[in-house]
Amino acid sequence: MPDPLSEPNAPTGPSDAQPPFAKRSLAAQALGRVDPVTRGVVAPLHVATTFLRDPDNGYSSGFSYARPDNATVREAEGVLAMLEDAGAGALLFGSGMAAATAVFTALEPGDHVVAPRVMYWGLKRWLASEMPRRRIAVDFVAMDDLAALARAIRPGATKLVWIETPGNPLWTVTDIAQAAHLAHAAGARLAVDSTAASPIHTRPLTLGADLVMHSATKILNGHSDVVAGVLAGARADGFWERLVAIRSGGGAILGPFEAYLLMRSLRTLPLRAAAQSAGAAELARRFQGHPCLSHVLYPGLPDDPGHAVAARQMEGGFGFMLSIRVRDGAAAAIRAAARVRLWKRATSLGGVESLIEHRASVEGPDSPCPPDLLRLSTGIEAVDDLFADLDEALRGA
Repeated sequence: MPDPLSEPNAPTGPSDAQPPFAKRSLAAQALGRVDPVTRGVVAPLHVATTFLRDPDNGYSSGFSYARPDNATVREAEGVLAMLEDAGAGALLFGSGMAAATAVFTALEPGDHVVAPRVMYWGLKRWLASEMPRRRIAVDFVAMDDLAALARAIRPGATKLVWIETPGNPLWTVTDIAQAAHLAHAAGARLAVDSTAASPIHTRPLTLGADLVMHSATKILNGHSDVVAGVLAGARADGFWERLVAIRSGGGAILGPFEAYLLMRSLRTLPLRAAAQSAGAAELARRFQGHPCLSHVLYPGLPDDPGHAVAARQMEGGFGFMLSIRVRDGAAAAIRAAARVRLWKRATSLGGVESLIEHRASVEGPDSPCPPDLLRLSTGIEAVDDLFADLDEALRGA
């Protein structure tokens, strides 16, 4: 697909070369794309599943069927690839899990994987159950301990190192550049789940990662009305082509209407991510030393174990997620979550509404999540209101 910035109806600078606009500007205008038919500044929604062949039986439009490709999906993928500095581009999937599992599905029997001990529990559970069936070995390690990561990697056998940073729900931070160095030295790829950071705060590909994954359901969409996932690649190599084939052959592409909604949201992502990160940082500061809490987990706090690495690899903030540990234990944490009025008790994260959840209840007995922990996803409400609501709930519990 041609670069929208190079099309005649796209904005240009003094010359016809691609202008040096900020990513915030490019996201706001969806790369400057203007509909060539109507001259509308919002691209139309393309829902066709079938496309007309040329007289010579070819498809000069570039589209043959909706399962492998869609014009609206391409629009959103273009913006995501720009935000991630993705040399190979981006691929949208029907969910974050579909995107993540495609990476592991692309491996060969006998391969070895290193993954985080603390990570999204749904993917960890899938790895534990499905990888043995595919004869792929997985070792789970503490990714914030680079020495432990180095010991777990098997040169020549390890083909993928998967990290999640900040890691859900303890928000541990992994040094992406160092993890990439260790993986590449052993002949492995590095893939990064950057869902909790977003490309506004962390761009793993520029730090040496080969792949980056997001559950686009979260802050990329940000309105709790789309389920989607995305992979972005550093280079269009054979592994990337394998991912393209897996999505096409498995029918895992995102639907056009969902892609249209996601495209709408990506236009405001820099503003939302900045506001939500600032809100999370303020809440973390205010809750430090709270009489009802034993710990506040947030990489933006100067005394957080991952703060130094986060400050080095994150830009303009430390993300919108934090967790608190209630001093009186699990029962008090559950009671506090039951007493909030403004926060919403719900699973997920990254939306404009603030969410609170007792994660151990969701993840079960095998979870590394402490039973006294409440996970907080900061939205765009007034921070004073969010603090007052949760403060009252904690004291009342």
